[in-house]
Order: sequence, then structure tokens, then C-alpha cells
Amino acid sequence: MKISTLIITLFIASISVAAEIKTGAQNLDAYLPLIKEKKVALVVNHASVVNGEHLVDLLSENSTTLKTIFAPEHGFRGEADAGKHLENGVDAKSGLPIVSLYGRHKKPTAEDLKGIDILLFDIQDVGVRFYTYLSTLHYVMEAAAENNLSVIVLDRPNPNGNRIDGPVLKKAYRSFVGLHPVPVLYGMTIGEYAMMINGEGWLKGGIKAKLTVIPLRNYRHSDFYHLPIKPSPNLPNDLSTALYPSLAFFEGTVFSAGRGTVKQFQLYGAPEYVKRDFSFLPQPREGAKYPKHLGKRCYGVDLSGTALEKVRSTGIDLTYLLDAYHNYPDKANFFLKNNFFDRLAGSDVLRKQILAGRSANEIRSSWQDDLAEFKRIRAKYLLYP
Repeated sequence: MKISTLIITLFIASISVAAEIKTGAQNLDAYLPLIKEKKVALVVNHASVVNGEHLVDLLSENSTTLKTIFAPEHGFRGEADAGKHLENGVDAKSGLPIVSLYGRHKKPTAEDLKGIDILLFDIQDVGVRFYTYLSTLHYVMEAAAENNLSVIVLDRPNPNGNRIDGPVLKKAYRSFVGLHPVPVLYGMTIGEYAMMINGEGWLKGGIKAKLTVIPLRNYRHSDFYHLPIKPSPNLPNDLSTALYPSLAFFEGTVFSAGRGTVKQFQLYGAPEYVKRDFSFLPQPREGAKYPKHLGKRCYGVDLSGTALEKVRSTGIDLTYLLDAYHNYPDKANFFLKNNFFDRLAGSDVLRKQILAGRSANEIRSSWQDDLAEFKRIRAKYLLYP
């Protein structure tokens, strides 16, 4: 058998295994008894779906006393632009109040939690440190601990769960796009991650949440998992989700990573970058009403034809970032002045390494000690092989 045929065969086999994965939300027998006769707040969004039915509707049919919906970045319906301030509202179908955790505050207040017994968290993560659903999880757990409430996390697969890579965040660079000392790719499900937040004492003052994780069935970290619903507006498919940890660094530079196109996080480019024949034109689209370089012709690289299995077999690919920097004529203005790149990277080290002309191998070597220490911590909280 040829090597290429063998790779394709193994990839298809991994997909067939992933088809048998059951999410925590599907394991109703495990959590319905825990919320029976309790007043429940849901932390959910558009992807909180169980066998084709939204969790809000499913629990309403099971006579659960639902009090509030807490919505993360992009909102309850998952349509808002990245970073857009969101107001509170009411769900038209259920009549439940929606409290935005990406608006006036990012942490539930004591007033928000009044009359609630349990917070039920069911949001699809993508396994990347700067994806803000992790920070929402942190603040939900912290608020629950402060108000003596329980948190139940319905676990979901990590589509990047087979990869651990990237620089580890330093404490001085904590922000909503990174609160914890973990690498960009951390190889854990959101349930395992919640256990790590609790176990490592990362909540304010080292307090602990009363946490229960409803585990996945038939899941291994090496499994390929196709996200049946896009987790946010600008991650439309499996390839964008796999490339996201490498291409999201462009958000802190003058380069576009494809927002405002139909190939979000599958290409990169900028108006002054003229070293490539490929070009694209960012336009207003769902989840990107005002994309970077709106209406300007950007020149760059199209990665949409890259084989998914190739991307999944590597960690952070620095070649895209280094290529863009080395071939951009105005290097002094490559990185945005707001230091967003450093917040994404977790420190100023990666930016300084790029400015100093370090190679991809040299940069990757500098991560290894921190990655080894993280893997030691990670091992304590793994629920799956």
C-alpha cells in the first residue's frame, strides 16, 4: 500500500471512530437527576444542540426549571462579530432572559445568580487558548464558587485535541483572550480544562467551584471530530478550525486572516503585501461587518486547499507568520501598536523573536521546557486516553 493511500485510510478510519462519540449533553441519564427540582441557569450558545435539538428546548420538555440563559462572545445565536459588545435580551422562543457575558460584564453578578441553584455549561470549544469561551468558563466557575452554587459542565470533544503546542502564557499577559498558563494548543476537552482550573487554584483567591463534569463516551484525544455546527461565525469548517491556532496570530498584525471572505482562517494577506499572485477582497459578512482592510484588495496566500490531515499532524505552523513578516515591506508597522499580538502569544517573546530574525526551529525550541511542565500538569486531569 502506498504511503499516501495509507494516510487517507487511517484518516477515514479515525472519522468512523469519531462518528460514535457521544457528547456529555447526550448523556441525559447522567445529569437530569442532578438538576431535577433545581433552579437552573444555562451557559449556552447556538451550538448547544443535542441530537438536533437545542438544550434549552430539550430541558424545557423534561420539566426542568430554567431561569436564565448566559451567553458568551458572539451571543446566544452565535451571529455577532468577534469582540462586539452584546446587550442583555430575551429568548423569543422560550421567553427566558438572556444575560450577556460579553457586554456590560464578563462574569455573572450575584444579582444575575439570585434564585439559581445550578449553572449548566454546554459550549463547544476548539482547544485554542485565545478562544474566549475558556475565559467565560473561568468566570462562570468563579461566580458559582463565590455564590455557593454548583457547576455542571457537559463535556464536548476538542477538534484540536490531538495537539499540544505553542508558547505558554505568562502571568503578566493575562486577559480575556488568555487567563491561564497554558500553551496555545493544550489538548484537553473543556471538561478536563474545567477540572484543571479548579485543581490548580486558578480561580480568584484559589477558591474551588463545586464542579461536576458529565463525560464524553467513546472519545480519545487522537480522534478526529467534525464539528456539526460551526462554533463561531468565522470558523466555518474543519480546516479553518485546524488552521486557526496558527493563523489567529495575524489578528495582532496588519495582515488579514480572511475575515470578510468565505475562507476565514484559511488564507492571509494585506494590501501592501505584493509578493504573491493570490488576492482577496474583504467585504461585510456575518460575524465580520467591518473586517480588517474592508473593500481593499489584499495580496497573500490561500491555504484552503491544504489537506486537513496534514494540518492536524503538526502543531503551530510558524512558516505563515514568518513568511508574511519577511516579505512585508513596512516591517516597522507589521505588528499592531495595541500589543494584541503579545496577548495572543501570551508574552512579548514571540514578537521579539520574529523581530530578531529567529527561525521557526529556534522559536519552537524555546517552547519545549514550558510545554514539558504543562504536560505534567495536564496529565492530572485527563478523563480520556
